[in-house]
Amino acid sequence: MEQEPPLVREVFPELVDELVRLLEEEGERELAICVWDVRMVGECACGDDFCQSIRTSDHPGGQPYGPGHRCVPLLPSSGDLILDVVNGRIMYIEILGRPPLRPCVQE
Repeated sequence: MEQEPPLVREVFPELVDELVRLLEEEGERELAICVWDVRMVGECACGDDFCQSIRTSDHPGGQPYGPGHRCVPLLPSSGDLILDVVNGRIMYIEILGRPPLRPCVQE
């Protein structure tokens, strides 16, 4: 049996707390609830040193998301946080120009 990817909130709890707050401020209540349950499927493979983006769903690279896609730009105190959302599901968390994320160390 294949193990599910970790929840983003388990790996980066401070990031998820910030996303919840920012989504609430933008009036995106449903996404603020959904972000608690997104999984860390993978990291961005672009190789740019300013990018720490997280894939929260499988999706072929370089392909458009298609119908139902929208970008949700947020207003953090530093850098950029932008969500790719398809039909209410968070597919990708774009994290650019921010201090390095600190993973939560689980004992």
